[in-house]
This record gives sequence, C-alpha cells and structure tokens, in this order.
Amino acid sequence: MASSSGYFFVLSIMAILSQFLSAPTSALTNREYIDANCQRVKNKTFCVDTLTTYPPTVSATGLLPLAEAVINLAIAHAEKTAGFAADTAKNEAALKTQFNQCHDAYVAIVASLKSASLELKETPDTANYDVMVSGDDTSRVKDMIGKNLDKSSKTLMDMTLQMDKLLDLAAGATDAVDDDDENILRRT
Repeated sequence: MASSSGYFFVLSIMAILSQFLSAPTSALTNREYIDANCQRVKNKTFCVDTLTTYPPTVSATGLLPLAEAVINLAIAHAEKTAGFAADTAKNEAALKTQFNQCHDAYVAIVASLKSASLELKETPDTANYDVMVSGDDTSRVKDMIGKNLDKSSKTLMDMTLQMDKLLDLAAGATDAVDDDDENILRRT
C-alpha cells in the first residue's frame, strides 16, 4: 500500500512539474514568432513592446496567426482613425474638405488591410504589397494636414504616425509569413 501511494505522489509531482515546464516552452515559441516579425521592421522596440502586450499576438501559435493578429490590430486603428476624421469633418466646417479626404484615405487603408488579411495564407507577397501600399495613403494624410495647427489636425497627425508604425509591423508580419526575405530590402 505504501508503494502505491508513493507512486501516486511521484506521478502527481511529475504532472504538476510538467505543467510548469511546458508553459515557458510555448511562451518561448511565441516569442520566436514575435522576434521573427520584429527583425523585419524599422522600430524594433515599438514592435516588441506592442506585440508582447497585445493579447492576440501574445497568444499566436505561429507566424500566420501572428500576422493575422497584427493586421487586425492595424485594421482596428485605421477604422478608429477613419471615424475620427469623419466626425471631425462633420463637426468642424473649416476642416471639412481636408478631413473628408483623410477619411477617404483611411477607408482605402482599411480596404487594403482587409485585402491583405484575405490574401495572407495563399499569397503573402501580395498581402505584403497591400500593406505597404497603405503607406501612400498615410503620406497623403500627412501632406494634407501636417502643417495645420489646430487640435484636431494634430490629433489626426498623431494617429497617422501611429498608423505608420502599425503598417510597418503588418509589413514585417506578412514578410515573416512569406519568409523569403526579399521584402526586407524594399523597406530599408
């Protein structure tokens, strides 16, 4: 009887230890995916800080799920920014034309990112292109409102600079899925 209870005790300890030992392995694997993405971006610190604190990227189980989570983060920011531009156009007559054009630019960014999300699995190069071409729209926004001194323009400018960073993360993520490194040279 003593040997069977001792055997049960040893098995219980081994089961508990295996749970603790297996958890860091999955975390390490996830960090490898994040590192693979962050090696492909301009601002590595922003990349690591963002991806290690955003729950969908922290829980990603591979490069493809990580890229999907990063693109979804960028889409959410673009939709929020499009909403801000539309609201400002409605509420501030002096900025109506500029902010309507900025809204249109962000609608185009959302469309490109959604397209990238759909293409990611089959054609990651095309997804990468769709993400990168969104940078043309953020440049257009910066050119339109970058010299404005009003609070709404400054807020939109901050949101656009954040969008640029998120687009860089998304480009890195789509490139990591493709894993042929040809796109790194295009972004430097």
